[in-house]
Amino acid sequence: MTPKTPSGSNLRAPSRPPANPRVPSTLAGQSLRPDPRPPRQPMRARSGGRAPFSSPPLREPRGGVCPLPPGAAAQAGTGGCRGGLRSAPPSRSGLTGFAAARRPLPASPARAMLLLAVAFIVAFVLLLYMVSPLISPKPLKLPGAHVVVTGGSSGIGKCIAIECYKQGAFITLIARDENKLLQTKKEIEKYSVNDKQVVLCISVDVSKDYELVENVLKQAQEKLGPVDLLVNCAGTSVTGKFEDIEVNSFERLMGVNYLGSVYPSRAVIATMKERRMGRIVFVSSQAGQLGLFGYTAYSPTKFALRGLAEALQMEVKPYNIYITVAYPPDTDTPGFAEESKTKL
Repeated sequence: MTPKTPSGSNLRAPSRPPANPRVPSTLAGQSLRPDPRPPRQPMRARSGGRAPFSSPPLREPRGGVCPLPPGAAAQAGTGGCRGGLRSAPPSRSGLTGFAAARRPLPASPARAMLLLAVAFIVAFVLLLYMVSPLISPKPLKLPGAHVVVTGGSSGIGKCIAIECYKQGAFITLIARDENKLLQTKKEIEKYSVNDKQVVLCISVDVSKDYELVENVLKQAQEKLGPVDLLVNCAGTSVTGKFEDIEVNSFERLMGVNYLGSVYPSRAVIATMKERRMGRIVFVSSQAGQLGLFGYTAYSPTKFALRGLAEALQMEVKPYNIYITVAYPPDTDTPGFAEESKTKL
């Protein structure tokens, strides 16, 4: 049956189909030709991998990141993926996501220079370690050597004299107290290793008169031969706050601890240069490396020994003379016991 039209109406069939609102106006009324290219076949997933993004159905990955390529995501708009997130722009290498993160980054020039510098330093240190036996001074042979120890009647000086005597050295002890010197001489002679060894004692203050120190050392060299090793151990200490220490104590400590090492060293250095051999030891202290509370009179004198040793080493190294600085901590000696009575 033919449907009836309303009465009084004259309806005509449209001459052309209505325009599609989604098609641009320029294309309205034009016949759309079919695409001559054959339809693209859906790609198959490789063995062991996932199908490309064109394979239906699409699922939202964990975390809400859109898997669509940039063009498809732009067409989809905010509704292309759940949550309205678009895919990240591709990197310069054309890789995105985990593939771009797993690709190694090229090394920068700064990083390469840093690695080269570190390698050079390590190689230099290894080279020094390998050649150190060739440039280090040869050990001094103590059998038959003449060793002079100032402040040798007690404490560190006495122990050094005993150890050198045990190895066959000839000893000259210098100190102020003659009675202590004689007692120390008897104690040292117990460690004799042969009948030729001699312990010579000289009572003199090495910080008062340089000419006197020079004369007694000449006499010692005439008896026991040139000095091979000089150990400057003479020293004393005063503790207290800076304003509580008497002014003459600063002068006395500088005289004993510093000049008491300068005078004997000055007296033997000329002979050592002539022979082109010798060793000089300065006994400083831990207080000669850093200042300590209550040692304002003592620390500067031990700091001065370090400066003297470093400067003197530059002068005498061409003559095969080597300087040593010792920095002992608190040591159980009679001098330390006396110092502890006034320590703050």
